[in-house]
Amino acid sequence: MRTVKIPLTIERGEDKQFWGRVEYGENLLTDFASSVSELEEKMKDLLWDFEEVSPESVQFEHLFDVSALFQRFDFLKISNVAEHAGMNPGLLRQYVSGAKSPSLDQAKKIERTLHELATELQKVTIVA
Repeated sequence: MRTVKIPLTIERGEDKQFWGRVEYGENLLTDFASSVSELEEKMKDLLWDFEEVSPESVQFEHLFDVSALFQRFDFLKISNVAEHAGMNPGLLRQYVSGAKSPSLDQAKKIERTLHELATELQKVTIVA
């Protein structure tokens, strides 16, 4: 079976639900859920209903807004990420809360910082 990679844009709603959208074919499909995995399942159902894309063949590429990212990965400490990014922690908190939206440059700076931290973590070896 052929895998279909589809971008899934994930945002946090005012109700703190994850809201997702997918553009496929001629359709813009949207739904919400309390977790990313639940959102994925709902979106796969919509893709089947509207486009007859088999749920087993779908692989989503997650595109998070800053607020949804920090909700999904709630173990990330905002002030530490801001420090690594060379940003004001208060400003990053405003992005996370939705009070302000980051510019594309600021969003990319946050993304680069998270990727750098992930690369460092991949090099870690734990001994017992």
